[in-house]
Amino acid sequence: MDEISLLLRPRSVAVIGASADPSKTAGRPVSYLLKHGYAGQILPVNPKVNQIGSLACYPDIASLPVVPDVGIVLLGVERAHLAVRELAARGTVAAIVLASGYSETGEEGARRQRQLIEAAGSMRILGPNTIGLVNLTDKIVLSASGALEMDRFPLGSIGIVSQSGGILGSLLSRAAARGIGLSKLISTSNEVDLELADFIDYLADDPATQVIALHIETVRNPARFRAAALKAAAAGKPVVAFKIGRSEAGAKAAVSHTGAMAGSDLMYDALFRQTGVIRAQNFGELLDIATALSTGRRLRGKRVAILTSTGGAGTLVSDDLGLHGFETPAPDEVTAAALRALQTGSEAVLDRNPIDVTLAGLRPDLLRGAITALLASPSYDALTIIVGSSSLAMPELMAGAIQDCLPASDKPVLAYISPHAPEVGALLTQRGVPAYASAESCTAALAAMFKASEFALPAASPPAARLVVLDELASGALDEAQAKQLFARFGLPGVREFIVTNGAEAERAAVELGGSVVLKILSAQITHKSDVGGVAVGLNAATVGARLNVMAAEVQAKAGQRPQRFLVQEMVGGGVEMILGMNRDPLGTAILLGMGGVTAELFKDTAMRMLPPQGGLSRSEALAMAMELRTWPLLDGFRGRPKADVAALVDAVVAFSNMAAQLGEKLLEAEINPLFVLPQGVRAADAVVLLA
Repeated sequence: MDEISLLLRPRSVAVIGASADPSKTAGRPVSYLLKHGYAGQILPVNPKVNQIGSLACYPDIASLPVVPDVGIVLLGVERAHLAVRELAARGTVAAIVLASGYSETGEEGARRQRQLIEAAGSMRILGPNTIGLVNLTDKIVLSASGALEMDRFPLGSIGIVSQSGGILGSLLSRAAARGIGLSKLISTSNEVDLELADFIDYLADDPATQVIALHIETVRNPARFRAAALKAAAAGKPVVAFKIGRSEAGAKAAVSHTGAMAGSDLMYDALFRQTGVIRAQNFGELLDIATALSTGRRLRGKRVAILTSTGGAGTLVSDDLGLHGFETPAPDEVTAAALRALQTGSEAVLDRNPIDVTLAGLRPDLLRGAITALLASPSYDALTIIVGSSSLAMPELMAGAIQDCLPASDKPVLAYISPHAPEVGALLTQRGVPAYASAESCTAALAAMFKASEFALPAASPPAARLVVLDELASGALDEAQAKQLFARFGLPGVREFIVTNGAEAERAAVELGGSVVLKILSAQITHKSDVGGVAVGLNAATVGARLNVMAAEVQAKAGQRPQRFLVQEMVGGGVEMILGMNRDPLGTAILLGMGGVTAELFKDTAMRMLPPQGGLSRSEALAMAMELRTWPLLDGFRGRPKADVAALVDAVVAFSNMAAQLGEKLLEAEINPLFVLPQGVRAADAVVLLA
C-alpha cells in the first residue's frame, strides 16, 4: 500500500497533543474517530493525561507501542516540527499538521514551513494549516472539523479536495443536509508536500469515487495538475472545480494587448477546458454539478422535457434553459398520444413543453407513466420534473414513483423543488434524482453534464515541428520590423513594407508599393503606436511624405521623443482583423486568438489554449479556437461576404504556437495585431515581441 493510500486508510493513528476534553479542538480527533466507528488502533499522546476515555494515553511519541501509520499533530506552530521529526524517526508514513502560522503569515511563517519540511524528511505531510481529511467510505475521520459532530453522513461517490480547511466542513455539512453522498474529503491547505494533484491522482484510482470536486485557491504545479486531471478523465471520472480569486484577472500590466486580455483567471479557464475540468461558476454549483454527474448519466443533446403540475415553476425552468442554449420542444405526436392516454379531462395540457400533468404528485401511477413516456421519447435528451406543493403530502410515494422509472433509460433526470421543502430534495437526491431549489441550478447541472459528454481526451501530440535555426536573439522589446522578421522565420507572412527615415524615402516606398499605404512610427519603446498618433492609413505617394513630418511632431508632443524611423506598408483590405498572441504566467504559456484591431482589448472576443508540455498546438485545437469566437461568422462568410482563408489562419496559429514552444522562457510576450485573414492567405500587419 502506498503512502497516500495509508494516509486515507491507516491501520493505526497517533494523535499528538490529544486532549481528554472532547469540547476542545485538541479533543475532537480522538472523539470523532471513536464516534464514527474507526476500527484501527488509536494512540493518544499527551504527557499530562494517562487515559482518554477507554484509551491508554502515552507521554510521548517514543513511548508508543507500535509505529503509527499516521500522526495527527495538534501542537502549535512553535512545537509542531518537533513532533513531526519524532514521527519521521519512528517510521510513520504520513503526518497531518493542523497548526497555522506558516507561509500564509509572511516571511517568519515561511521559515517555520521550511523547518517543518526539513523535520519531515521522507515522511509525507498533509498541511499545515489543514483541518485534515475524512474517509466516509471506510469510516475514518482524521479531522478536527466541527461538522463531524453530526451523527451520520450519506455515503456516496463524490470525492472532495479543498485547499481551504473551513470549506471542507462547509461542504460536508451542506452535502449531508441535501442528501448528497460523499466518499472522501481532503483539505490540503498550505501544501508543503501533498497537494491537489496527488489526491486527484489517488481518487482517479479509488473505486468508491466517481466524481472529483475541487475547491481551488491556486494550482501550484500545473504540469502535475494537468496529468492528474487527464488521468481522471481517462478513468471516466469527471472533475468539477470552483476556483476562487477570479477578480485578479487582468491585473497584470503588459506591453501587448494580449497580456491584459489573458488575465490569470482566463488562463485557468484554458487549463480547465483542455483537461476536461468542468468549472463551477459559484460555490453552490460545486455540489450541484457534482451531484448530477455522480448519477453516471450523460447528456447527449440539449432537448429537455419539463414535466410539471404547476405551470409557473415550469416556466421558470424553461426560461432559464432557453437563456443557456437548451431547447424545450413540444412532444412529438407519438409521445403526446402516450401522454394523453394517461389522463383524460380538460385539465391536461400535453401538447406543449412544459408538459403540465395536473395533480401528478398525488397520483404515482400517472407520474410513473408520464416519466416513462418522456424518457422513451426520441424528442428529448433529458427530463426535469417539477415537484410542486401537491407532492408534499406523499413525498415517499412520489420519490418511489420517479425512482422506479430510472432503470428504463440512461437519460438524465433532475428535479426542481418548487416549494421550500429541503427534506423532499434530500429524499429525491438519495433516490438517485438530483434535486435543486432553483431553476438556475437545474440549468448549471445539465450544462455540466453536456460538457462532460462532449469532452474528448487530447489526441497524441502532433508531430514535432521543424526547429527553426535562429541567430543569437537580442533581449528586450523588438521593433515591429524585427518582430515580423522573427515571425517570418516560423512561417508567418507579413505585409509588404519598407523602413524609411524621411519624407522623400516614404514617397519612393509608396510608389514601389502602389495604391494606398499605411505610415507608422518604428520604435521598440512605443508599442501602442496609435495611442500617440503614430499610425496613419489611406495615404499615397503624394501625401505620405508630408504626413510623416506631421506625425513626427505629434508623436514628439505626446510621447516625449521624436521618432527617427518609420514603416511604409501596403494597405490590406477585404480581410478579417484578428489578434494572435501569447501570454506567460505561473500556470504556463497560453496562445490567444480573437477579434483584432484597435478595439481588441475593448471587446475581448477571445479563445485561449495552454501549450502542451512539449511542442505547439494541433491544427484541430487551432480550428476549435477560431470556431469558439462570437465573430466566427465573419470568417465563415457572414451575410454573403467572402469566406476567409481559415486553413491559412489555422496554419498561422500552429506556427505561432510552435514559435512560442521553441523559444520557451526566452519569449516573454508576442503578438500580431492585426493579423489580416484574407480570402487567400493571412498577413501580419503589426507585431510586438518582448524577449528575456
